[in-house]
Amino acid sequence: MISIHETNRAAFDVAAKQLGLTLPIEQTAEWVQYQAGIDGRSPWREDEGGCFLIQRDGETIAFITFIDFETHKYHYLRSAHGPVWVHQPTRQEESEVIDALSDFVKKADKHIVFLRMSLWNDLEQSTKTLSIVPYDQTVVIDVTGGDDAILTRMKSRGRRDVRKALRECLAICGDETNKAIRSFADYYNVMVETGNRDGFTPAPLSDYEDMIRALAPDHVRVFAARVDGVVSAWSIVTINDDHAVRYYAAMRSDAMRMHITDKLLYAECCELGRHGITAYDLMGIGDDFAPSLKGLNEFKTKFTPEITHVAPDRDVPLHKVFYTTLAAAKKLKK
Repeated sequence: MISIHETNRAAFDVAAKQLGLTLPIEQTAEWVQYQAGIDGRSPWREDEGGCFLIQRDGETIAFITFIDFETHKYHYLRSAHGPVWVHQPTRQEESEVIDALSDFVKKADKHIVFLRMSLWNDLEQSTKTLSIVPYDQTVVIDVTGGDDAILTRMKSRGRRDVRKALRECLAICGDETNKAIRSFADYYNVMVETGNRDGFTPAPLSDYEDMIRALAPDHVRVFAARVDGVVSAWSIVTINDDHAVRYYAAMRSDAMRMHITDKLLYAECCELGRHGITAYDLMGIGDDFAPSLKGLNEFKTKFTPEITHVAPDRDVPLHKVFYTTLAAAKKLKK
């Protein structure tokens, strides 16, 4: 029988560590605190513990925390990269857990319209997300063993491009976290250029600054490549324990021609490896599930021969009529 046990952060973290789990950054206390500083977001049931052990017959099988999102006068709960499973769930097990979580939330907070979480299976209780672009594949680079080992494990295309960049690219790459904390304006200009080129509108400057200042230096690092002292490419990297994620990245158009991004990414891998990181997640590539991300594949997949499957975000409606109305409005707006 599946049961949901609410606990405090300390007990949650100890239980995960005892089972050998590295929690995603989004399931940590530091992330919850950062999210609490964003308008319309707050930890769900923090006063009651706010952390949940999912158990079967008294044995913990998964961990989850939620952030309460308020938007357009309704609430939903999001658990990015949650639940965190001890073992890969079967379809039946995941379905039972979703039912148990849904029942718990509906009893605890009648205002929650839906849950957004990462599900391995396309369950009948779930549907495609109303917003965001979820993905079910990513690229994770092994950054152990030193600089040469990192390069050796790349695909031949990746090794060729990195070596060419090391020989010919004049960009200076490095960790610029302290500079970015003081001001993110120069980096943001690169993101604006990236958005204009690739057809998206960047989040406000303050969003990036708030994230860096809330999580750096222990859980966020900013890397950049400069040409003649001017920022040409950069990335914001989240860190928890021995895992890192390339959360945001931007580059000027000339960076592609000069292989600046190849040099920067390799520099990041080497630096992260020197600081005890073992796995560096480039955060999503495209396929039939996420066709809009296919443009990322050519660059990201050359750095490792392995593709890593992940559980994509899905919505679990609790107030089904209201959710159907939201989905219809979203479709009409498109």
